[in-house]
Amino acid sequence: MRNGRLELGLDTFGDVTLGADGAPSSHAQVVREVVEQGVLADASGVDFFGVGEHHRDDFAISAPEVALAAIAARTSRIRLGSAVTVLSSDDPIRVFQRFSTLDAISGGRAEAILGRGSFTESFPLFGYKLDQYEALFEEKLEIFAKLRTGEPVTWSGATRPPLSEQRVYPTIERGALRTWVGVGGSPQSVVRAARHGLPMLLAIISGPARRFRAYVELYERAFAEMGRPAEAIGVHSPGYVADTDEAAREEFWPHYRVMRDRIGRERGWPPMSREEFEQEIAEGSLHVGAPETVARKIADTINALGLSRFHLKYSAGPLPHDRLMQCVELYGLKVAPMVRELTSRRAS
Repeated sequence: MRNGRLELGLDTFGDVTLGADGAPSSHAQVVREVVEQGVLADASGVDFFGVGEHHRDDFAISAPEVALAAIAARTSRIRLGSAVTVLSSDDPIRVFQRFSTLDAISGGRAEAILGRGSFTESFPLFGYKLDQYEALFEEKLEIFAKLRTGEPVTWSGATRPPLSEQRVYPTIERGALRTWVGVGGSPQSVVRAARHGLPMLLAIISGPARRFRAYVELYERAFAEMGRPAEAIGVHSPGYVADTDEAAREEFWPHYRVMRDRIGRERGWPPMSREEFEQEIAEGSLHVGAPETVARKIADTINALGLSRFHLKYSAGPLPHDRLMQCVELYGLKVAPMVRELTSRRAS
């Protein structure tokens, strides 16, 4: 663990859930459910609540900052952010303005987690070309890194008009906006985060966490070469908590399979088998089980990678709202205290 207190968060993509009648909920209903889940996360002691951005029919959240502002108005302590903001297909100035507004509403609790996203629907939707995928993110992240300090920005590049001593409002009330770079696992992304002096959030969505140790070492080495201590490192991984290991598996599996197979059909993956699912729980990225089981696995991930932050991505396809609320509460009231105890014991 590094950089002070361990932070434990929850992420959701606002997956379209099943209602009490077994039919898919409306997008509007799912947005309202996400707000309720965020409010419960705050009441349960969770440190961070993240909402992802998508532009497709199986996810309801396309404007995370609006949903987060609704949560901010009903909470007092939980930090609130995106998971992630697809910066490549957005305007960095408008993104900063939305987050600085969220920061004002929440009393300084906003965080931006910026990434390129694993889906590409936003590119044609907003008129961007996929062959500029890398260049758009590189230049827009450079602009955002300047904006977050609140100082006038001068910048020029190839993907948008230049800026000259431009001030952007509203300004952040205290310090700079806390900003992370979401990294899917490429060395170039790791070095980019370090170059901008920003904390890194690794998305580990398959396989064992320990295979990402090389990226942690690369990130630390990049900072060392600049003569600076490394910033915080976090991990985002999928999972689900229920009263028992068996209940968690049986409740989570059918809905996780629906989500995984739908995405798999789009990307050419074979359907997921129950054996593969169980293997991911035993040795891979899935943190599924009773509170004690999930806490032990999260603590192992934190200790293996030296993390400051862990996010459990608890939504999974059509998994109903009442099951998600149960998971949120168990994570905050039972899992988080156990993780703190396990990691502090290891540290001492």
